[in-house]
Amino acid sequence: MTEPDVAGLAPALADNAQAVWASIMERADTETAAALQQALAATDLARECGRALACSRFVAEQARRNPATFSALLNSGDLAHSLTAKQYAQRLAEALDEPTADPMAVLRRFRNREMLRIVWRDFCRSADTRETIADTSALADTCIAAAQSLAMAQLQARHGIPRGRSDGAEQNLVVLAMGKLGAAELNVSSDIDLIFAFPEAGETDHPDKPLSNEEFFTRLGRAIIKLLDQPTADGFVFRVDMRLRPYGESGALVHNFTALEEYYQDQGRDWERYAMIKARPVTGGEANGQTLMSALRPFVYRRYVDFGVIESLRSMKQMIQTEVRRKGLQDNVKLGSGGIRDVEFIAQCLQLIRGGRDTALQRRELLPVLDECERLGSLPPGVAKVLRDAYLFLRDSEHAIQGFDDRQSQTLPGDELPRLAMATLMGCDSWDDYLSVLESHRERVAQHFSELIAEPGADAPEDAEELLPWDASLDAAMLAKAGYRQSEDTLARLDTLRESRKLLSLQSEGRERLHAFMPRFLKACLDSEDPDRTLARLLPLVTAVVRRSAYLALLLENPRALQQLVLLGSASPWIATQLERSPVLLDELLDSASLYSAPDREALENELQQQVLRLPIDDLEAQMDALRYFKASHVLRVAASELGGQLPLMQVSDKLTFLAEVILGQVIAIAWADLVAKYGEPDRQGDGYGFAIFGYGKLGGIELGHGSDLDLVFVQDSASQGVTSGPRQIDNVMFYTRLGQRIIHILETRMMLGQLYEVDMRLRPSGASGMLVTTCEGFRSYQSDSAWTWEHQALVRARFVAGDATVAARVDEVRRDVLCRERDLEALRHEVLAMRSRMREHLLPARCKAGDLFHLKQGEGGIVDIEFMVQYAVLAWAYQVPELVRWSDNVRLLETLAQKSLFDPADCELLTEAYLAYRSASHQLALQQIEGVVPANEFVPQREAVRRCWDTLLCHGIAGGNDDKELNGETHEPG
Repeated sequence: MTEPDVAGLAPALADNAQAVWASIMERADTETAAALQQALAATDLARECGRALACSRFVAEQARRNPATFSALLNSGDLAHSLTAKQYAQRLAEALDEPTADPMAVLRRFRNREMLRIVWRDFCRSADTRETIADTSALADTCIAAAQSLAMAQLQARHGIPRGRSDGAEQNLVVLAMGKLGAAELNVSSDIDLIFAFPEAGETDHPDKPLSNEEFFTRLGRAIIKLLDQPTADGFVFRVDMRLRPYGESGALVHNFTALEEYYQDQGRDWERYAMIKARPVTGGEANGQTLMSALRPFVYRRYVDFGVIESLRSMKQMIQTEVRRKGLQDNVKLGSGGIRDVEFIAQCLQLIRGGRDTALQRRELLPVLDECERLGSLPPGVAKVLRDAYLFLRDSEHAIQGFDDRQSQTLPGDELPRLAMATLMGCDSWDDYLSVLESHRERVAQHFSELIAEPGADAPEDAEELLPWDASLDAAMLAKAGYRQSEDTLARLDTLRESRKLLSLQSEGRERLHAFMPRFLKACLDSEDPDRTLARLLPLVTAVVRRSAYLALLLENPRALQQLVLLGSASPWIATQLERSPVLLDELLDSASLYSAPDREALENELQQQVLRLPIDDLEAQMDALRYFKASHVLRVAASELGGQLPLMQVSDKLTFLAEVILGQVIAIAWADLVAKYGEPDRQGDGYGFAIFGYGKLGGIELGHGSDLDLVFVQDSASQGVTSGPRQIDNVMFYTRLGQRIIHILETRMMLGQLYEVDMRLRPSGASGMLVTTCEGFRSYQSDSAWTWEHQALVRARFVAGDATVAARVDEVRRDVLCRERDLEALRHEVLAMRSRMREHLLPARCKAGDLFHLKQGEGGIVDIEFMVQYAVLAWAYQVPELVRWSDNVRLLETLAQKSLFDPADCELLTEAYLAYRSASHQLALQQIEGVVPANEFVPQREAVRRCWDTLLCHGIAGGNDDKELNGETHEPG
């Protein structure tokens, strides 16, 4: 009996191939079995079959599942050549033309057959790397075009042909392929990055059921994604990733050409220029594609050598390096140091910088770009070949990993069988031999990557002064002579570290790094104002990382980072604690320019989008981890900027508030994707979430501080009787309730980097006993008919922070109507005074009531008194001055009260100065990990001014609680 030829394969691989073949033959009928044996006997396929079955579970599983299809492929002659897009299209069209054809099944079976052929040819080296990626890309192009054609026909039958507003011309969807597919360099198990666009606004020509072009093409886009991406019993066609579109996950699914051009010209970021280098139209007609690309080209390529982009590229490069360190990606042939991404980055950087002038660089394929860069002198002689050889080796490695299991991974295998398979495919005698060749390539790539747009200047030279020893000879006298003032205590701390179990169990490499690090650390602490205190604050960090010596290496190799560590640790125990809890933040100390430059909201959105873009949206743990690092790193930057004097108080709160808003936007996107994958989309109007988050308190007032929690209210606006669109249907109420629960889970779950935020939902309608997510109508009804005065006070500081802007507009209308209602001023005054008295009774610490200490927030004449006066003023006079409801922050409300002569302008100025002084002190105390309490002899003028204004406005003297209203069973301040 003819069998696969396993000669030359390792025993484990040979046994695997023979076992798979036996299983195939058992499942095959008599005719198919004979055909399989005939194929191997009559051709040169026996050796290839042994290699393919041994080295690819995907090939083996496809052959096992359908022996007849496998036999037909072996006998077809298709394993001898690749296919063009035209050949693919013809074959797929024939399969779809079958009368009983199910498009979902046909597309998946077609993809599986052709991907088996592609992997077979790649693994048997019948095709080289470039032929494999071109073949795979042509397959993807064909499947996208077929999915679009199928979906288009169905939509046109229901709604007619979409036509342009200007001339009535028929419109078509242009699918832009991005990334590797855009460059026709797709790997054998990759997702496909797409952007959808259509020429112009208009509507379909159906007489009864017309749709706007935007709605038509949005539905078309969703249908295409479903046809390609949705898993069935036959698997999937291609995983579709739409996050490179404008505004990412939160943006519209489709854009017309004008909107797309305006977005990139007005708001496009440098990383989007970087991504757009590889954009390629794959559907929609040649003329439409050329029109769109002509409009976008000026965004990608400037007319000159673009040195202005270098700083942005440097930031991208640093982000790549930080990610490799933080996530331990050295086993990843794409993302690890010296991997595929590094080669791509080198080429695309040079394209962005020089592509405007040197038009030969304006191409998508990587290898020709490398050659052109060397010809232009942008790369030294010989470097293009080094990078080309490494790139092809790494791409072959990537295919060996992915083709083994048809799984989107670039991580080196850990098990013996896939390692044997990979070494065999890569022409190596053993796994160790393969690793040796791999490391050689990656070292060369990493060297050229590190030299690309390197940071200007070098780290500070090593100080030649004698360093203190880090051994038993170190004594208190040495420390005192060096400059430590509490040398005995400091020595005791160092001895505790030296004798700790962590240190005693260190491996030799870690011990050597610690011995190199500690003398430099001891010397660095001497540069601080109080060396002993600084060392005491930072020694717990050293203890925390002593077993993760890569962090010690980072500080040893970057003396400036060590200087920044000492500077920040000396200035703030809070920062020292954050670094101890999250040593990964030490990466942030490498670039002092970014460390002391907290970005604005747009830059925050840009950076977060870059960080999460390559993470699968359904990988909840990875998304949550990325968000926590993002938050921790930016909170550190804000704190450093505040301590360094670069940020005044108002901007500190702005930065922390914007950070929270950007994170909340991404959290909604993650939670939404998770639920939609399970249940489908809820019945709602428009393309938005139908869900909005409103911030109250400090978040609503744009006054977040370090460690602030988030007071949130969730509102949804959809038909309560509606249900979701997926196979596992649930009603809208349940969907949005679970959306709210998932958002809270993502925010509050404690992970290695802690939690994102503590969430307080007690300000929602009916408090803790109310629905987690209220409807717009429910919100209106409660605020109009049931809410207490203190809840209207809280509404003064309510503000839309994330989600659907359409829902937000409806809630804002309710807020405006409620706050602008005319009130009985005497009753209002009584209720505000009573609530303030009750709050002071419950929330002011007992030790602050004796008069020796002043509580910045709850004390008489403090922050809350100012907030209550402002809230009273809004509720009292907004019906006459609607402009008062425009703002939610106290400073601008005080400005408005002064401008409208509702408060004495001089008093408003005094109240504003006091408010900012109190908050500034609170921030500084928080960074010193001290409660917001000061001696009573501080802030005396400010307190007196606040008390005087309080008496003038609210007629001091009413006391006592409000027994008619329990705050939902809990004490919670409205401000």
